[in-house]
Amino acid sequence: MHPYRTHTCGELSAHHAGITVRLSGWVHRKRDHGGVLFVDLRDHYGLTQVVFTPGSVCSEEASRLSRESVITITGPVVLRPEEAENTGMATGQIEVHAEELTLLSAAEPLPFAVAEEQPVAEALRLQYRFLDLRRAALHRRIALRAAVIASIRRRMGGLGFSEFQTPILTSSSPEGARDFLVPSRMHPGQFYALPQAPQQFKQLLMVAGFDRYFQIAPCFRDEDARADRSPGEFYQLDVEMSFVEQEEVFGVVEELFSGLFGEFSDWEVTPAPFPRIPYAEALRRFGTDKPDLRFGLEIEDVSALFAGSRFRIFRKTVEEGGVVRALCVPEMAARPRSFFDALERCVISQGGKGLAYLLFKEGGVEGSIAGALGQELTEQLRRQTKAELGSALLFVADGETKAVKLAGALRLHLADLLDLRQPKVFRFCWIVDFPMYEWSEERGGVEFSHNPFSMPQGGMEALETRPPLEILAHQYDIVCNGLELSSGAIRNHRPEIMYRAFELAGYSREMVDEKFGGMIRAFQYGAPPHGGIAPGIDRMVMLLAEEPNIREVIAFPLNQQGQDLLMGAPGSVSARQLDELHIQLKPVI
Repeated sequence: MHPYRTHTCGELSAHHAGITVRLSGWVHRKRDHGGVLFVDLRDHYGLTQVVFTPGSVCSEEASRLSRESVITITGPVVLRPEEAENTGMATGQIEVHAEELTLLSAAEPLPFAVAEEQPVAEALRLQYRFLDLRRAALHRRIALRAAVIASIRRRMGGLGFSEFQTPILTSSSPEGARDFLVPSRMHPGQFYALPQAPQQFKQLLMVAGFDRYFQIAPCFRDEDARADRSPGEFYQLDVEMSFVEQEEVFGVVEELFSGLFGEFSDWEVTPAPFPRIPYAEALRRFGTDKPDLRFGLEIEDVSALFAGSRFRIFRKTVEEGGVVRALCVPEMAARPRSFFDALERCVISQGGKGLAYLLFKEGGVEGSIAGALGQELTEQLRRQTKAELGSALLFVADGETKAVKLAGALRLHLADLLDLRQPKVFRFCWIVDFPMYEWSEERGGVEFSHNPFSMPQGGMEALETRPPLEILAHQYDIVCNGLELSSGAIRNHRPEIMYRAFELAGYSREMVDEKFGGMIRAFQYGAPPHGGIAPGIDRMVMLLAEEPNIREVIAFPLNQQGQDLLMGAPGSVSARQLDELHIQLKPVI
């Protein structure tokens, strides 16, 4: 017999009754019923009830076992009496009557319960993450993550992709987030950077003639934590394809996601092809480039109706280049004024000036601006927004960028408040036609708004003839339920177009050669048209696990301050190590 186990703790059933088995695992729970000791034994696969009878050779030792101690037991499998069966356990029809017990590792008193899913401070959970990972819910999520990654690998192979690994130690890039830098011992004063993404390397693989690449790629960015973004490091499904246009990339991702989300969830998945929404349209209709399509409540631009109106406040906003945006909310006109006052406070908390509203009631139109609009303008607003009896029209007016943000935030707030989101669905969409550039007040000029290696729509002609802020790029995002899963692009594979694109963003030819010389040189020796995408693994698992906090789908995450409370990182190093790296620390003031 194997020294540790013949079966797992999730394997035994009624047809094993009568055989002698050996199990190993952790003491999950103990219950003493009049001298008969019941132990729920747990391993990765499940739970099995073990019975220690009074007077048996191992009963006294079993009584001293602490929770989470690791033991091996041997004994026969016995059917439970029908009234004692536990339908909540996969092994609930049987129990094992222990005849032998070996204590493999005794557990100290626990800092928090493992068997019970009680709330525990996150700092304590991260400090004892090895215990936290034993708790059922987190254990299931991490196992789900492993299964998702295994499925991705199978599916990508089936789609004709080859998996390659790219370097972890590379050069610093001037674009994107802040780099993690690694000092070089052999080259004093010089640094490697951990890759923010394998962007250049995957493009070089296309130049090298590998047609379809993927990688479960670790990425490193020195940025602050958010609920949907882990500080320090994350993993993405990095994908690149040669001789493709945008729609072919979309087709691969849609096939992958349709299969993957269908495999790991019984929720409804948007059928392919997923909706394509231009960036500018997404901002106008939803107030964000990450629209949650599980509910309607689309935003209307009513600026034109107020441009020549007698309502001075909104007219002035439009005359000064601003906009007026409206949300039509059905069945809300009967709400008390306090409800709309609370909505206004929400808008003001987001930096808005206030909230105006109209209420379409049986007795006529009411609301904060009802008396100032006049019947004609009110009717025009009703027709454009399709406001029915009982509806409320909510208005925000400001500069376009601010109004987009305010209307988008108000839309999401109303979805929370009124429980508008359709349950148990994954609503995917593509956001396309991103602007190539955006204005930077800090730099006093234009900068890349997305991936700097994207091909501008119209190529060199667009770069030479159009104002930079009007140039669109072959860039796209895939969004699910309001969460951006990935950005991608058809790449700029022509050196002369790349030099010009960077020139418009303030980079000289020399700077481009210095920072991206490897890729530029490669493109000068024959580069295929290519494109790709990189969906975040962590975010995909968040959706499938129905978990809003990204740290809950990562085995060993950093906390929100970028610290590893288990291993004590970041930490100090010895003076000798600093000397070897030719580094002298500057005192922190």
